[in-house]
Amino acid sequence: MKILDRYILTTFIKTFFPLFIIIMFILLLQTIWLFISELAGKDLDFSVIIKFLTFATPRLIPMVLPLTILLTSIMIFGNFAENYEFAAMKSSGISLQRAMRTLSVFIFFVGIGAFLFSNTVIPSSEKRFINLRKNIVKVKPAMVITPNQFNDLGDINIKVAEKYGDNDEFLRDIIIHKKGVRPGNSTVIKAIDGELKGNVNSDLVTLILNNGNYYDEIHQNSPQKRKKLPFAKARFKKYVLNIDLSSLDNVDMDAQQYSKGFNMLNVSELKHEIDTVSGQVNKGLKSMILEIDRRIGFEGINRNIKIDTTKKITKDTLVLENYFDVAQKIQIYQIASSNIDAVLRKLDTTKSDQVFKKRALNKYEMSLHDKYALGVSCILLFFVGAPLGAIIRKGGLGLPIVIGVVLFLTYHFIGIFAKNGAEEGGIPPFLGSWLSTFVIFPLSIFLTHRATTDQGIFNMDGIVQPIKKIFVKLSSKSKK
Repeated sequence: MKILDRYILTTFIKTFFPLFIIIMFILLLQTIWLFISELAGKDLDFSVIIKFLTFATPRLIPMVLPLTILLTSIMIFGNFAENYEFAAMKSSGISLQRAMRTLSVFIFFVGIGAFLFSNTVIPSSEKRFINLRKNIVKVKPAMVITPNQFNDLGDINIKVAEKYGDNDEFLRDIIIHKKGVRPGNSTVIKAIDGELKGNVNSDLVTLILNNGNYYDEIHQNSPQKRKKLPFAKARFKKYVLNIDLSSLDNVDMDAQQYSKGFNMLNVSELKHEIDTVSGQVNKGLKSMILEIDRRIGFEGINRNIKIDTTKKITKDTLVLENYFDVAQKIQIYQIASSNIDAVLRKLDTTKSDQVFKKRALNKYEMSLHDKYALGVSCILLFFVGAPLGAIIRKGGLGLPIVIGVVLFLTYHFIGIFAKNGAEEGGIPPFLGSWLSTFVIFPLSIFLTHRATTDQGIFNMDGIVQPIKKIFVKLSSKSKK
């Protein structure tokens, strides 16, 4: 490696790593602020907090790494131009392309490393991060009761409108779903207010409910009776629930229960999951079509109607009113109405299920493309920042930081809007992941061309020169 190449690469790396650490620290503080409610007041060990921050760090790389490359490129090449180092290089016959060659190779390997990192480290850390958050929630379940949403507490799901008191022990407007053997919410308890009482020496928490109702669904074997939704209701002035929390005291912070999130999978796992979800979507559509055909076909209408097939069919008997008697017509209308209701319910159920699965499928596909787009974006942002720094001829922490942040925020927001649209199915998932990269690609070519040909960002001569000529002609006429 020549002295010049070593000098440029060393200067770049000396700026890159400190800037990377500073940006990572800033975004890590933002992460702590976002999840402070999950950490504060839980009496967590210091090692657990360190694990939390360690697992949260890799998920910030897709934002920190491209921004660092962009800012470092602008700052370094701006310093070279400002200190006339590029002018010295050009006087020695070294062009901008030659000066960028070593850094281009370095950034190329950084892009490959970014892909490998996003395919191995990020899925693993994301899996551990999500599971650690779920396990932290179990440490102090009393703090998990968040107003106006259902909270899992022992063998019940509880929702309260308000918590008050010195220790938030008093609850108002309580709804409880008791967990049972049967699936669904077969037992519901409602109360106007209540109180949580506990003992530090006991694993039991006592929940005292005041002025409420107890609803218990009665299971019926007969489908006809089940349609009437029978239930038992009891009113109470005071009801006491003892909740056993012994299983929550010994929480294993390293337990891994969740592993199917779209950010928790590598490329091969994502491809397998995409194939699985795609098959489920296609199978659901085929099942819906077959069900509709079965219900609205002639076989579905006639299967419970006895028709005299020996009856002579004439021109008049082809009309429904003449071919069937009153009882048969009523039966046909009832069957048709029942089939239509069933089809509409099937359509609604299938639609909601398909929307959920397609949204999940879009997330899996975007997560797959994001791993490739990260490496490519690192390379393209270098070819945006390096020539831009050479053009503006300004280094340091002033103007280059402002320009770099504005460019990156534009790139980042385009990516966010594209991903939101792709998640809802407005645009293809491929475009949702690559749109911001497609936008900066022509910009990188444009800036690199302008910088290597010693031109500014905009060539104003075509506009300024005609105006100057007009003023020169006017001044010469006035002198005459």
